[in-house]
Amino acid sequence: MTTTPSDPNAPLPGRPPIADLATWQAARDELLVREKAHTHEGDAIAAARRRLPMVEFDGTVEVVGADGPVPFLDLFQGRDELVVYKHMWWDGAPHQGQCEGCTVTAWHLKDAVYLNARGVSSAILTTGPWEEVASFVDFMGYTQPWYSVRGVDEPIGGAMGYLTSFLRDGDRVFLTYSTTGRGTEPASGSFALLDMTPHGRGEAWEDNPEGRPEGQGPCWYWRADADGNATWGPTGRPVPQWTRPGAGPEDTLGRQGDHH
Repeated sequence: MTTTPSDPNAPLPGRPPIADLATWQAARDELLVREKAHTHEGDAIAAARRRLPMVEFDGTVEVVGADGPVPFLDLFQGRDELVVYKHMWWDGAPHQGQCEGCTVTAWHLKDAVYLNARGVSSAILTTGPWEEVASFVDFMGYTQPWYSVRGVDEPIGGAMGYLTSFLRDGDRVFLTYSTTGRGTEPASGSFALLDMTPHGRGEAWEDNPEGRPEGQGPCWYWRADADGNATWGPTGRPVPQWTRPGAGPEDTLGRQGDHH
């Protein structure tokens, strides 16, 4: 049974103020000015990004995929542009112990059909040994191309957790852009959608209205237990894994040492 407050416009604790549609529209229009300025600044940054210098490197360097060793040039699939995500890896860890943040990002990158239509190929690189990577890719049901870059130097290998762009001119290959941290968020559309909701990401660093419940640590929902509760304990899995057939509770992450 629900009750109706005597004053329907009375503030609700920890919620935005209640207003009529005209008042809401005026506030929305005011915010829209700032949103458009943000969009235009983003356009200007993208224009500057396209003017960065580029670095040539040897495109014949081999990486290992489902068909064995192939030259990096093959990742372009005949196209002139390539965007890769560099997926961190915990050597020897079971599926549930692999990097939760990278799993979330890769899950958002399952289909590159629109990129392909614009002349851009896509792949995921990782430093994991291919026999481990192949098992993980099969478990996750990924269809995008994955490659092991174990032992390969930058800019193909090196540090993981990056989005990186490359350009091909015939048989010549160039590094054009790379970003990490929150710079990789454009690959995960869920973040932008959460930012449009009244509760946001539910993280403590966010600037929320007074009375809103205190948020949790950054990336708090990258892992969850079998009941869907966020947890970074050994019984958790990266959230997308719970959709996979046969994914059940575990009692260890199986991690040893640092990820690569």
